[in-house]
Amino acid sequence: MKLDLGCGPGKMPGATGVDIVPARGVDVVHDLNEIPWPFEADTVTFVQARHIIEHVEDIARFMAEIHRVCVDGAEVVIETPHFTSLDSWADPTHRWHLSADFADFFVAPNAVAARSGRFELLERRLSFGSFLWSWPARLLCAVGGVRFWERYFCFIWRARNIHVRLRVVKDRARAGGPWAGG
Repeated sequence: MKLDLGCGPGKMPGATGVDIVPARGVDVVHDLNEIPWPFEADTVTFVQARHIIEHVEDIARFMAEIHRVCVDGAEVVIETPHFTSLDSWADPTHRWHLSADFADFFVAPNAVAARSGRFELLERRLSFGSFLWSWPARLLCAVGGVRFWERYFCFIWRARNIHVRLRVVKDRARAGGPWAGG
């Protein structure tokens, strides 16, 4: 099964759409802050969470629940506004304003990973606004890396969104130790 969390009316084709508000395309009306979610453990092969993680009450619990419902090896795609994006601050329901490194807390050997389940980082990238104005930021990220850009230049050339792809790791041998989520 594939899940599209916080899908709204624009659900990903072939996925089960989950949202707190009933709308066209929403298959399961559920508040993602209410855990456990109405899905069995180890049944989900793909999760899309576009512009929802910044709304949840507890990101670690949200990630732990994704880990619970997913099978080993499932792919998780998360998109959220970067903290320098005006979009991050324009919506008063945003609880969190995240940096490009937010996913590192769920990738071993981080202590939070032990409570939230283990993930492997597959991809992390930023999107920017129009190419003409943002080319210096794109170049700085390509040459110096995202952390370099974020540390020294993020308030000069702002990012738009953070895009992260993760893989769920449940096998303790692959996870590298007994701390991995079950």
